[in-house]
Amino acid sequence: MKLAVLGLGCWGLVLTKLLTDNFDEVCGWSRKEDLSDELLKYKKTTKPFEIQLDDKVEITSDLKYAIKNADIILLVVATSAIRIVCKQLKEAGIKDEQILVNASKGLEQGTFKRMSEVMKDELPNQQIAVLSGPTLAYEVLQGQPTAACVASESLELSKKIQSALAVRNKFRLYTNDDMIGVELGGSLKNVIAIAAGFLDEMKFGDNSKGALLTRGMAEIVRVSVYLGANPSTLWGLSGMGDLIATCSSHLSRNNTVGRMLAQGKKIDDILAELGSVAEGVKTSKAICELADKIHIETPISKAIYKAVYSTENSKEVFLELMNRTLKGEENFTAKA
Repeated sequence: MKLAVLGLGCWGLVLTKLLTDNFDEVCGWSRKEDLSDELLKYKKTTKPFEIQLDDKVEITSDLKYAIKNADIILLVVATSAIRIVCKQLKEAGIKDEQILVNASKGLEQGTFKRMSEVMKDELPNQQIAVLSGPTLAYEVLQGQPTAACVASESLELSKKIQSALAVRNKFRLYTNDDMIGVELGGSLKNVIAIAAGFLDEMKFGDNSKGALLTRGMAEIVRVSVYLGANPSTLWGLSGMGDLIATCSSHLSRNNTVGRMLAQGKKIDDILAELGSVAEGVKTSKAICELADKIHIETPISKAIYKAVYSTENSKEVFLELMNRTLKGEENFTAKA
């Protein structure tokens, strides 16, 4: 079998290394301007951390070559580039029987579409699945065990991907048929992770973090259920599991954004210093616009949006959350 990994950023490279032994052939693709000489010549990168790929991994900027005869194509590009790359895949001659698995988490700006919906727009006949869960790239690179889930509209397809991508002792995969819940859980938790980083930098304690995760999850469930997700999915790996990992770890880029905001830095400077995508920044804008459209309250996400996109004092923005009108705690029950 052949695996093609499209997008050789941090997570794309880690997945390439993790899955190399599962496939007979592995090819990694990225735009020519994003491929370093080090990666092309030595199959190695040192930023943001050191990764050495196996000799059998091919690296290319030729998309048609990358996907030729690939059984599974992993899409690991920034969410803002998903539609563009899908258009390019169509031009490159992707075949209907080739399985396209998205591993990026976010919503499309303006349309508020999930990545699988964007992929279906451009490649309506494609077999599509999503991969999501608590997968901090550095820990996966170190061989530390984790679990994630594979979701598609077909259980048979999910099981096929599960079998192909699971790695003994390191990467345990579960199937799920709720693509909406899996995608939204993985996307919306990035916004809450920015808030968690802010709390860490402000030296707020575990009580604050516990309250944030709980009320953040309430927002995630509230929006996701309205959009068709099964609430039980959000308490699983792609929801609560990913939320806990991302909000607890300084390895998270979104968490790092929050800590830098608390230091008084501006978002443009933060992203320049970070040097990589933090999906929660754009997702905060998308979720607030979407929440207004569907008339659902998302106070934590709105606080993040203000902290990121306005000139208001970030600390005051967060403390305003404590002084909102008092209310009852809602209950969520699984769909029948």
